[in-house]
Amino acid sequence: MSWFNTDDPKPGDDRSVAAIEHVIVPRARDLGGFEVRRALPSAKRQMVGPFIFFDQMGPVEFVRGEGIDVRPHPHIGLATVTYLLSGEIMHRDSLGTEQAIRPGALNLMTAGRGIVHSERTDPVLKAAGTDLFGLQSWVALPRTHEEGAPAFEHVDAHALPVVKGPGIRVRVIAGTLFGETAPTRTAWDTLYGDAELAGGVSMPLDAAAEERAIYTLKGTIRIAGDRFGPGQLLVFRPGDAITIAAEEDARFMIFGGATMDGPRHIWWNFVSSSKERIAQAKEDWRQGRFDTVPGDAEEFIPLP
Repeated sequence: MSWFNTDDPKPGDDRSVAAIEHVIVPRARDLGGFEVRRALPSAKRQMVGPFIFFDQMGPVEFVRGEGIDVRPHPHIGLATVTYLLSGEIMHRDSLGTEQAIRPGALNLMTAGRGIVHSERTDPVLKAAGTDLFGLQSWVALPRTHEEGAPAFEHVDAHALPVVKGPGIRVRVIAGTLFGETAPTRTAWDTLYGDAELAGGVSMPLDAAAEERAIYTLKGTIRIAGDRFGPGQLLVFRPGDAITIAAEEDARFMIFGGATMDGPRHIWWNFVSSSKERIAQAKEDWRQGRFDTVPGDAEEFIPLP
């Protein structure tokens, strides 16, 4: 998905559960009948592990004839991670990939030195009317991979391990949770999971990851006596034991990983450890030097 111009979201009240370093409440933006909430980057936190961008898409019910139409746009120095809770998105990219992403599956597109992609609602679904609810995040690539070859990986829902317990269900999207490891190939130590808790059930959160956060999607949870509703990013302090209790049926994303190998610059859809590299990418897009998307080359998003 392409970056939209908006102010950084304002951090929420950081009241002090000792283990919670930041509470961030994303700022919503209406993209024309389609709401996006951006949790990262924020005014107080740029990254959690390699995650440098974290968006909630929807939920939205599209009327007939409507859907998402994100025209071809470029990326460098990052990997996009798209995960849906409902609906469907058709992904096309300059490698020739054409892949529908559906709930529970993972699309991981590695930009490396440069890639172009589009994200649209399939015309058949658009004609019938459809919905959409999901997350799109960007993970920064380590410096050793920033100029690597672009790549694409799709992992079906059935290929991602699911950990189950009484009132607990966690799909492991990347990395290792509760002893289960996802097959997803990542260039940096990355943790990502989709957790569901029944009301009245508690779940410990593994402290092994160097940096950890959760993003609340549904229901009310309680941590050390404090209550949190949907649409909040909770960043935890390293190494602290965390227990998450659901007051009602709840769903949240778990994410993080190792601390990144240095700061990153981010401008529009470009991420890099070098400002000069971003300047080059801007000029390359302006001059039409990026590859085009087969079957979707007529439109594009111009440089801001």
